[in-house]
Amino acid sequence: MQTNKISRRTAIAGAAAGGVLLATSTASAQRCPATPPARSKGPAIWLDYDQHDMDEMYDQSVFAFNQKHLLARSDANNVIATATIGKSERFAYGSDPIEGVDVWKTRRPNAPVLIYLHGGSWQSGRSADFALYAEPYINAGAHFVSVDFTNVRATRGDLFPMVDQCRRAVAWTYRNAAKFGGDPERLYLCSRSSGSHLAGCVVTTDWDKLGVPRTVLKGAVMGSGMYDLKPVRMSARSKFVKFTDEMEHELSAMRHIDRVHAPLVLAIGTLETPEFQRQSRDFAAALAKAGKPVELIVGQHYNHFEVGDTIGHPYQLIGRALMKMMNLSMAA
Repeated sequence: MQTNKISRRTAIAGAAAGGVLLATSTASAQRCPATPPARSKGPAIWLDYDQHDMDEMYDQSVFAFNQKHLLARSDANNVIATATIGKSERFAYGSDPIEGVDVWKTRRPNAPVLIYLHGGSWQSGRSADFALYAEPYINAGAHFVSVDFTNVRATRGDLFPMVDQCRRAVAWTYRNAAKFGGDPERLYLCSRSSGSHLAGCVVTTDWDKLGVPRTVLKGAVMGSGMYDLKPVRMSARSKFVKFTDEMEHELSAMRHIDRVHAPLVLAIGTLETPEFQRQSRDFAAALAKAGKPVELIVGQHYNHFEVGDTIGHPYQLIGRALMKMMNLSMAA
């Protein structure tokens, strides 16, 4: 594992050297196939990428040959975890049936709370499916709250409802943590993939509008996220997301760094797409330049799905960062 604590000086030096250099300096993405078929390259639309390149940069399957096996493995492990720790308890944070959180409780009273936002390209995933992530945290003395929210197909391409739901779920957890033995003053956030895009929107929330403190979150660990929607808008994801100028601006965490009031840890793997690596590197550099507490951690030889799976492993990339941030120990 490589850890980069980014200082203002490092960020400024990197910016002076050029954003592309900063973004790709340690990238070693693993493409599948390693040597792509020969083709005529079209005009560049982002950095030196043409349209075909951009579509691949935001398509994880191109850079994760074992995607289907990893997802199937997670499903199998989730069955085992559920049988071990039991099913979650469901609480509603809104009026729509999907507006609920699944809570796996620890036995420790007044315990810290870890809130999880799942990935799935904004198109799939349900909150009850993550007992395998919850298990190490409840054993270490923290409650695990998995947020359910709608998908972009149900919203006809609109990301705003999903962001609104995630923000309201965090505010609900702050107000209601005592219902399940949680400490509202020790809320933390974790996420993966498109869930980390949503988490980027959550950590840049104007919390005053929701009636909770700006410091409602004490920290967040976000894996493999997208923090600027401009290049994403140029990719094949525009086929199922109806991007607008307002959406691009309002839902790009890179453009609202002044609203960040919690320490952030950003995680990526060296086998992810170059664009996913660049997104986190550039966001980390911008946060550091603004004087915000941030750490970039890099998992050597991890692809996109393998990075996300480390949430459920206290001795791997994201799990280790969360245990440290929340001051937890498996010996608890």
